[in-house]
Amino acid sequence: MTDAALDMEGVPERVAALFTGAQRDALIALRRDLHQHPELAFAETRSCAALERALAMANPVSVQRVAGTGLVARIRGRDPNAPVVAVRGDIDALPIHEATGLPYASQTAGVMHACGHDVHASWAIGAAYLLSNRPAAGDVLVVLQPAEEIGEGAAAVLQSGALDGVAAIFGAHVDRRFPVGQVVVQAGPMAAAADSFRITLTGRGAHGARPHESADPVLGAGLLIVALQGIVSRRVNPSIPAVLTVSTMQAGSAPNVIPETATIGGTLRAVDPATRALLADEMRRVAHGIAAAHDLIADVHIELGPPPIVNPANQSAWAHEAAVSLLGADGIVPLGITNMAGEDFAYYMERIPGAFLRIGAREPGGVVTAAHTPRFFAANGSLFVGAALLAETARVASAALTTLSTEDQ
Repeated sequence: MTDAALDMEGVPERVAALFTGAQRDALIALRRDLHQHPELAFAETRSCAALERALAMANPVSVQRVAGTGLVARIRGRDPNAPVVAVRGDIDALPIHEATGLPYASQTAGVMHACGHDVHASWAIGAAYLLSNRPAAGDVLVVLQPAEEIGEGAAAVLQSGALDGVAAIFGAHVDRRFPVGQVVVQAGPMAAAADSFRITLTGRGAHGARPHESADPVLGAGLLIVALQGIVSRRVNPSIPAVLTVSTMQAGSAPNVIPETATIGGTLRAVDPATRALLADEMRRVAHGIAAAHDLIADVHIELGPPPIVNPANQSAWAHEAAVSLLGADGIVPLGITNMAGEDFAYYMERIPGAFLRIGAREPGGVVTAAHTPRFFAANGSLFVGAALLAETARVASAALTTLSTEDQ
């Protein structure tokens, strides 16, 4: 099989036919270039330049630099007075050393696209090509967003004002649990709130041989780690997903010294605001209670990350209509899990109605590989499915919003 055939493996013929040969070649070349030269959050300078060059084939009305290393391109619609829709692709990489063995593997030691953002950026460009070929009713903004991995890029794009007045926004993520040609388009939770915490217990240090002279923060931290696990198992309704993970602990510097402080840290995940607040409140209560019982002082710091993504019915229905038209009903599959990972696309959806989708990214015969690992990659075919689905969703949404705005008049 030729390289070109491998790049399109699994892509339905109806989707493949939407792209010209020049567009297919350009998108594959772009994806490989981005993958070979990954850049971390807010340092995507080279990626931004490559994406801006690639946009030229879509003849955008304008290209605006946002959030330092991001871009927003406007693709002209048929009616300048119709509502504006946006589609988003994120562009940053992760601090992981690549071990895929791909011929276009990362050339930057310790940095790789281990979450598919090289494909997300490329399919956003692909969507721009398709919307230039066949415009939506209104203009479409193509958002190329930096810094998703640290949860700050979407907020920075919003702060720029570039999306003011947008009526709907859509995004997607690759998923190797599903083969190329399958997509997840559904209402309901698609990602969790992703908050982090740090708890420092302060006591009195002492010689390790005389623990009775101390107020031991290490003992307190151990008891606190165990007690925190009871929050999800005993305070959260079992029917509601929630995660509390303690992932770090720092204390002490010598085996014969009881230190004055011990610090633990981790993450809190929830898919609804009430559970998110409950986790934080219960964590504070338990930490201060354990501290008081052991003559310690607890300092609890909770840093809010992206909120949950919960797809609303209307916007999900528009994306579903687009997916059926491209892939048929058999191409749409359920997510099958409650995804407790975070995604900063949620910040857009706090301000703008929209929906978030999952795009199958496993090549035929490939194995399921977890994201954020050294061997993760997304099959090139997912690029074309994602581009086609985002473009068609933008068209369906734009038409629906234009009808609604006409009726309101």
